[in-house]
Amino acid sequence: MVMYYVYVLRSSLSGKLYKGSTGNLKERLRLHNLGLVKSTKSDRPWNLIYYEGHRNKTLALRSEVFYKSSQGRRQIKKKLGLT
Repeated sequence: MVMYYVYVLRSSLSGKLYKGSTGNLKERLRLHNLGLVKSTKSDRPWNLIYYEGHRNKTLALRSEVFYKSSQGRRQIKKKLGLT
């Protein structure tokens, strides 16, 4: 079964959080840390601090959109103990 993931990265450089989704979590993290993802290139290196698996891409994308909303940002920070 193919899994899709929603993930949160933290920059070791700035402490910023980045939220995304992917079908291949290890490869996506590798691309972030190689500087091949435009939106995260300047804050490398990145550490994976949270992820959740979903059975299909639609559910993963919905979770990603939610975590990027103000309510979702609050919820993920609470889950991670960052409040």
